[in-house]
This record gives sequence, C-alpha cells and structure tokens, in this order.
Amino acid sequence: MSTGLLSPVSAGTPVEALVSDRAWLQAMLDAEAALARAQARLGRLPAQAAAVITRTARAELFDTRALAVAARATANPVVGLVAALTARVAEVDPPSAEYVHRGSTSQDILDTGAMLVAARVLRLVRDDLARTAGALAALAAAHRDTPVAGRTLALHAVPTTFGLKAAGWRQLVLDADTRLARLLDGGLPVSLGGAAGTLAGYLEYARVDGGAPASYAADLAAAFADETGLARPALPWHALRTPVADLGAALGFTAGALGKFAVDVLTLARTEIGEVVEPAGGASSAMPHKRNPVLATLVRSAALQVPVLATGLTQALLGEDERSAGGWHAEWPLLREALRLTGGAAHTAAALAEGLEPRPDRMRDNLARTGGQVVSERLAAVLTPALGKPEARRLLSRAAAEADRRGLPLAEVLADEPATKALDLDDLCDPSRYTGAAGHLVDGALLDGPTAGRRAGA
Repeated sequence: MSTGLLSPVSAGTPVEALVSDRAWLQAMLDAEAALARAQARLGRLPAQAAAVITRTARAELFDTRALAVAARATANPVVGLVAALTARVAEVDPPSAEYVHRGSTSQDILDTGAMLVAARVLRLVRDDLARTAGALAALAAAHRDTPVAGRTLALHAVPTTFGLKAAGWRQLVLDADTRLARLLDGGLPVSLGGAAGTLAGYLEYARVDGGAPASYAADLAAAFADETGLARPALPWHALRTPVADLGAALGFTAGALGKFAVDVLTLARTEIGEVVEPAGGASSAMPHKRNPVLATLVRSAALQVPVLATGLTQALLGEDERSAGGWHAEWPLLREALRLTGGAAHTAAALAEGLEPRPDRMRDNLARTGGQVVSERLAAVLTPALGKPEARRLLSRAAAEADRRGLPLAEVLADEPATKALDLDDLCDPSRYTGAAGHLVDGALLDGPTAGRRAGA
C-alpha cells in the first residue's frame, strides 16, 4: 500500500485523500446509491429500497483490502463490492437487497465512480490554480517594469521585465483552469450502458416491473446524471474512451503549465543567477548552507510524469469490442496517479507562487554582465538607416568581439566609431530602457483576465 514515500509532490496534500482506495470505493458506492435513487425517481424500485441502499453505501462499512484481493478473481472490484453491498443492505432491510445494482454492470459503476473522483479532484485543483494565478498576478503588477535579462537558448538575448515573465506563467495557469472548467461543465459523464452498451438489463427489469415507456433509457440516464452531478453522455461510452482521454490531456496540460513556472524558477534560483528565492525550506542532508528550491523541484517532477500517464490514457482509446480486456483495466492506476500528481503539483505551485521572492538587484547586476551587449538588437536598428542592415550588424559584431577581448562596455568601444558620434550611447545601452511593450503587455494580460484567478468555490 502506497504511503506517498516516493511521491513527495502529493504526500500530505489534500488530493491524497481524494484519490485514496477508500475515496475510490466511496465513489463507486455513491454511483450505486445514485443509480438506485434514479430508478426510484422513475418508479422502477421502491423509494424505501433506494433510501436503504444510500444509507448503507458508506466506505467505512466495507473492507477495502478484502475487496481488492477478491477483485483478482473477477478482474475488477465492482463484482465483490456489489456482493458485499447487497449483504449489508439485506442486514438492514432484506426486501431492499434485490434492488442493489439492478440491471447494471461493473463498468457503469467503476467508470461513474472514476468520473466522480475526477470531478472532486478537479475542483480542488482549480482552487489551487486560483491561488497560483492570484499570486502571479500580484507579482506581475508589482514588477511590471522591473528589468531582467530575457534568455533564449540559455543565453542573454534582450531585456524583458520580471512582470512579463510572471504574467506569462499566470497565463498558462489560466489556460489550464479553462481546460479543467470545460471538463467540469459537461466533460465528465455518468456511465450507463449495461452489459454491452445497450441498456438491455435496465430495460428488462423495468419491463418485468410493469413496463417502461420508449423514453425510459434516456430518462434513466438523465436521472442518473442529475443524482451524481455528472453529465449525461450522448451514448454509452464503455468502449468510447473520450472522457478519459480528455481528462488525461487536461491533466497533462495542467501539470505542464505548472512545470513551465517551476523550471523557470529553478533556472532563476541558481547560485550564479539568484534572481528569485523560494520560500524558506529546502535543507540538504549533507550541506548545511544550501536552501534548495524544493517546491519547484516537486512541481517539475510531476510535470515530467503526468504527460506520460496521459499518453497511456489516450492509448486506451484502442479498446476492442464493447469492453476491453486489459485496456480498460490499465486506465485505473494511470488515471489515479495523474490526478494525484496534478493535485499535488497544483497545491505546491500555489505555495511557490505565494512565497516567491524576486531579487531585482540581482536582475540588474545580471543585465550588466554583458556590458550593454544585451541591447545590440536596439543598436542595430538605430544604425541601420545610416549604414544599412548588413554593415550595422558587421560593425556591432566587431565591437562586441573587441568589448569581450578588452573587457570593456560595448558603449565605450562604440564611442570610437564615426557612425556613433551623434548617438547617446549611454542611453541606448541602458537595458532598462529597452523592454519594448513589456509593461503594456502586462497591463493587458491583467486586464483581460482575473487578477486574482477564479474565485475559490466558483
């Protein structure tokens, strides 16, 4: 049984409880209870039976480990669960026992339970994304005009602002939240198909109990969806794994979006750069002086794993026939781990964003390291009208090489060039005066989206 020892990104975070074996068991029991209530609403089983089944469908009444072991004989945990739930209901009210799992099949219950687990996790993740977006919005606003080196292919490129970097991180978080919101708004459906996707068992029990209208299958799906709070699918999806593939894709994107934030923090926190510092913590077992960027490390670890898991979930689209032997079963641990890691990463990223400490002095010092060469693009544009683009580039390339060789600022070398005599080189070589539209881009980003992310619970 996993205690999270090898998954510190999720250990001790709220998502752990939502994806535990007990939580999964409760979700399947919730599906059984909701199905009974839906059938009762349509007059197909006694209200008393639905009430007893609902009261009895509590995970603490069942031995999760025994159900897990028993599942080896049936390849899924629902068969043993139905037997155990039926026995429990019989102890409370014998006549109600015959209505447990009436007309249903294992996949209806397990898939519906999986969607319930996912919905609960996604709401939690969205709350943490809202915290992260809010903290990043505050950083973007506070550092709208704080110059920092823009880096491409690991090297200084042109100046940007820390505010624009933070606004970019925030935009990815908002993009992830949009994808999760879309899933919660109709992308997580109940599973209702019966043994092979025809709902024949549900219809036959309804016929035996006195007949059913032509609309009964649709009515039952609608009632089941209403009872669970999930969506009603267009068709039974036992072998049509769009919901799981979509869920995997959204989780992979969310982890990746948070991972981009994390890898940038890891780069900026390097000793030689030191432009940001994580919240206190991150001790080393061997080196007392170290303050490791552990939060970013944890988020990145999840971002490296979840897309791989999402690929496995997408492969389940290749399930054969009306129910896959092995493909369906392979989804369960992949989905649980993807939910757990994404939930852990979102919770960790919120703490990282809220506690991140920018160091503008180090940003300024690092910008000065190239002696003004970081604005060579600007100088090329200024010199092009007089010299032409090729000659301007040749002049700047020679000057940059000489500045490197002599250890001089670029402006000092250029001061000897006839083409620059009329230019204010000190101004042109000031990185803080060459950040383009960064400030306006930050303003637009914060104006176009919520500055504090989505309100928790919305």
